[in-house]
Amino acid sequence: MPVRSSPTSKRAVTDKREAILRAGIKVFADKGYFNSKVADIAREAGIADGTVYLYFKSKDEILHSIFDRAMEEFIAEGRNELVSVEGPVAKLTRIAELHFEKLGSDRDMAIVFQVELRGSTKFMQEFSAAGFAEYLDVIKQTIEEGQISGVFRKDIKPITAAKILYGALDEMVTNWVLSDRVYPLPPMANEVLKIFLGGVSSN
Repeated sequence: MPVRSSPTSKRAVTDKREAILRAGIKVFADKGYFNSKVADIAREAGIADGTVYLYFKSKDEILHSIFDRAMEEFIAEGRNELVSVEGPVAKLTRIAELHFEKLGSDRDMAIVFQVELRGSTKFMQEFSAAGFAEYLDVIKQTIEEGQISGVFRKDIKPITAAKILYGALDEMVTNWVLSDRVYPLPPMANEVLKIFLGGVSSN
């Protein structure tokens, strides 16, 4: 008969995998992805080098997994929260708030997202084709909802507007990561949405 893994053993695997991912975030943020080694991640996680390879084939896979898990959690959390939010404007505002709350509460993760994931065209192409597309779709669907209800202009392309909003959020997080000033990121959501929704024209 095949040996079934117990809930305890499954939890141990999950915990070990989580420890490696958290260590990867810390090491990548501190040393930079290209300057980091699997041995550095193992040391940070408090495990042997070989143990890392039981869960991940390479340093690349660790970086991929960090991104995939973060996007899955963010998208799931966003969709869940948006169910109880009424109106496209309020939904876009909540999306912006969640974006800043998520990355603003974990500076190491923000550094990995804003700096280390941009280290090569290869990474950018791979990640753009993954969870990033689904994230953009959440924003696009909200804009389409606003167009149907007459809140947003119908002469704009929803996907273009979604990319513009994401770009603004992304740039604000990058500025926050690189800034010498210490300030909370979430309050910037209202400022971004004020400009996105109203533009800069006084008319």
